[in-house]
Amino acid sequence: MTEIANKTAFVTGAASGIGLALTKALLARGAKVMMADMNAEGLKAAQASLDRPDDTAIIVCDVADATSVQGAAKATIDRFGKAHLVFNNAGVSLAGLPGKFNLEDWRWIVDINIMGIVYGCETFIPLIASHGEGGHIINTASMAGHVTNPGMGPYFATKFAVVGYSEALRMELKNIGIGVSCLCPTWIKSNIHNTSDKSPGAVNSREEFKSSKAYQTVKSLIENGMSPDIYAELCMKGIGANRMHIFNDPETRQAMLDRHTSTMADYDACLTDLGIA
Repeated sequence: MTEIANKTAFVTGAASGIGLALTKALLARGAKVMMADMNAEGLKAAQASLDRPDDTAIIVCDVADATSVQGAAKATIDRFGKAHLVFNNAGVSLAGLPGKFNLEDWRWIVDINIMGIVYGCETFIPLIASHGEGGHIINTASMAGHVTNPGMGPYFATKFAVVGYSEALRMELKNIGIGVSCLCPTWIKSNIHNTSDKSPGAVNSREEFKSSKAYQTVKSLIENGMSPDIYAELCMKGIGANRMHIFNDPETRQAMLDRHTSTMADYDACLTDLGIA
């Protein structure tokens, strides 16, 4: 979608971080925005901080609850008439080691990071298709949807899922005028490193985890990361150019190349084993 002015956007996780920055970037381009988040007070404060609050509305929405997302979609249509851009941005993190994860935590992160995006897409795609004006779906994944490191298996699993789902959607929706982009940032200033505080198992491990070297390293990287406003501007350019993936970090380029090299080496070795290389 090259023209954002006078379009309506729905943004989850809009009370802070990337979600709030996306809201600002959309408003600067003349869009109307429905801001959705679990944090009611945070939403009110975020809306009050905007230059054009009258072009926004806010709604408390739990993306892990399909009924809540459907209610937020209805509120968007009731307030603005149509929806054109959907930013499935809300997400959480979870760290730990295999064999030690609380299985309820696995369900928690899957429900938010994967199903939250599924509910957003399944709810809004028919609404966008119905008006025939085109639109764009933007799903927030992470560089963690392309390369991995030890210590955050569930997070990597959900972000790989978001990348794959987004790539499939792009092929499936291109013929009806709906574009798809996937946000794949590394370190952006936000509060995502603290979102696991709300996981079912956090009460038993929160203080121990926050005193760990791994947490302190991630905390430092995020607090010194790219401004979400800069990344939001990059996203607007990416949407206008209809890019599939929107990256931001030159330091992870080699990791992407290494993964490709390793994957293709296994691919060719397997074909050799089959005698069909």
